[in-house]
Amino acid sequence: MKWLNLSLLILLPLSWFAPLMRAGLLPLFGLDEISVMTGLQSLWSSDPVLALLVTLLAVFAPLAKVAGLALVDFGLLLPRVLPALHLLGRLAMADVFLIALYIVIAKGIGLATIETAWGLYFFTACILASLALSWHAEHLAGQRP
Repeated sequence: MKWLNLSLLILLPLSWFAPLMRAGLLPLFGLDEISVMTGLQSLWSSDPVLALLVTLLAVFAPLAKVAGLALVDFGLLLPRVLPALHLLGRLAMADVFLIALYIVIAKGIGLATIETAWGLYFFTACILASLALSWHAEHLAGQRP
């Protein structure tokens, strides 16, 4: 399990550059691909507060959680930090929820064309795998004497 967790240190940054959605103003024109990183780039120029929130939820929370779990796995951090790491994973899942909410709102307005892309599923799978690994680690820690 610890090697699967370590693989997330590579997979998470890859998921930030994968296309989450394709968006365009009208269906007649080409669609631009949006990733976590391209979304953050545009947010920093238009809304720095929201950009900071998304950066914390999409980048720092999942990476800190995976790194913390790796430290627990290799005996460099005490297992009693696992609930805090699990909370970091839940914060990261909030970002996936926000992305889904933006897609629903944009589709509801009807002025834009939005298509989900494979990166959304990839990013979501990384976050869910991270949550499952932390749950498993908490479960194992609870069984230890």
